[in-house]
This record gives sequence, structure tokens and C-alpha cells, in this order.
Amino acid sequence: MSRPSAIVTGASRGIGRAIAIDLARTHSVIATYKGRRDAAESLQSQAGVEIFQCDISSAQSRAGLMEFAHTKFSHLDLLVNNAGMAPRERRDVIDATEESFDELIATNLKGPHFLTREAARWMLEARPELKSRPELEARPDAQAAAACIVFITSVSAYTVSVNRAEYCISKAGLSMSAAIWAQRLAGEGIRVFEIRPGVIRTDMIETVAKTYEERIAAGLVPQRRMGEPADVARAVRSIADGLLDYSTGQILNVDGGFQLRNL
Repeated sequence: MSRPSAIVTGASRGIGRAIAIDLARTHSVIATYKGRRDAAESLQSQAGVEIFQCDISSAQSRAGLMEFAHTKFSHLDLLVNNAGMAPRERRDVIDATEESFDELIATNLKGPHFLTREAARWMLEARPELKSRPELEARPDAQAAAACIVFITSVSAYTVSVNRAEYCISKAGLSMSAAIWAQRLAGEGIRVFEIRPGVIRTDMIETVAKTYEERIAAGLVPQRRMGEPADVARAVRSIADGLLDYSTGQILNVDGGFQLRNL
């Protein structure tokens, strides 16, 4: 019996790595990385995933990823758009550069948006074949549950940080991309979800981790702890297991209650 297939972008470290490790228990996984081949190879050894170098901001690199996936998979069940980056330097919006803006928009928004387009085309082409797949026979809603796309965005999609405006704008745009794809693909039996992590312990926040710890202790996050990559991986797992098949377009806040408002 073949295993479901999944692509996880930006999977060599942090949130993406946790997602890839968890999915590898049940799925055949392609994990992408941009520059840290050593981290990707350690993931491959640990979880048994396929690895592929991909600059998500490049159309040519995205095309190479899809070509590679077609050699490994007969169909695609799950795409996790996780790859992203923070500004190379935090600057007040007054001083931020167009170069940084362009880089973050290309990586955090354009890349996953157009990778989703290619994945969706592949998923749509495969729809007539799904009824005959033995791994789905036990599911009464097998055809509807077969394909999912997940966007990993951020609480920065709605939270202002004036010293990394380009990051916030890119994540806000990605949130809308997720909603657009959810609407477009709902009638085709493809579920689309947005996961908004809060403050998660990864190397992306390493330089400001102490500040975040202090603010969390002071009440920034109601649950009074920093999130872990595994917290996000568990949210992806619920989608991969088909537990949210009647919830397309939903935003899953994995943020310890950060999104709550109180007086």
C-alpha cells in the first residue's frame, strides 16, 4: 500500500523540520532547504525523507522542485508552505530598504503563492484517479479528503512591528493568498488551511529570544510560555489526518492565546 505524499518547504530547521519529522511517520515526504545542506542531510538521516534544494523565490527553482516531486510521487496529497525568512536586518520602516522588501515579498509571498498554483494544478489533474487508491478506500469521504494545502503564516499577518514592516506585509499577503486558494479549490475537493504560529522557539528569533521570554512572562502570551516547533507540527498533523476536512479556509492560531483581546 502506497503512503500519502507530502512536500514541506523550508524543512531543514525549526518549524519545517518538526513538521517533516512528524509527517514522515505516515507520509512519503520531500523536504526542501535553501542553503543548509548539512541540516537537510541530518533530517534525511533522522526521518528518512527525500531532500531537495530549492530557493522558493525563484520560478526556476520551484519548477525544479515540482519536476523532482513528479519523479518520486504519482500524486501529491499535501503541500506545506513553510519556507520563509525574516529581514536580514531589523530597521525602522522609515529606514527600511526596497531591496529587503523585494526579498521578503519574493520569498514569503510570491514563492509560496505560485508554488501552490503548481501543486493545485497537479492535484486537480489527479482527482479522477483517487477513487482507485487503496489507502483511501476506508474513508467514506476519500475523494474529498485526499488533498490539502497548508500555509504557515504568522501572527505578524495582523500584528504591527515597525522594525520589520516588510515581514508583516509579506505575511499579511500570504494570509490572503491562503484565503484565495481556499475559496478557489473548495469545490474541487482540495482543502486549504492557514496556520498562524505565535512566538516559536527557532533560530529565526534567536537574537531576540531573551526579550520575548521576558515579555511572555509579563503576559504577552496568556499561556505564559514560548511555543515550540512541535506545537505547529501537531496542527499540521490534524489536517494531514483528515480531522478538519469540513473546515477549509480556517485559520489555526498556534500562539498560546496571543490573539485574544482583554480589558
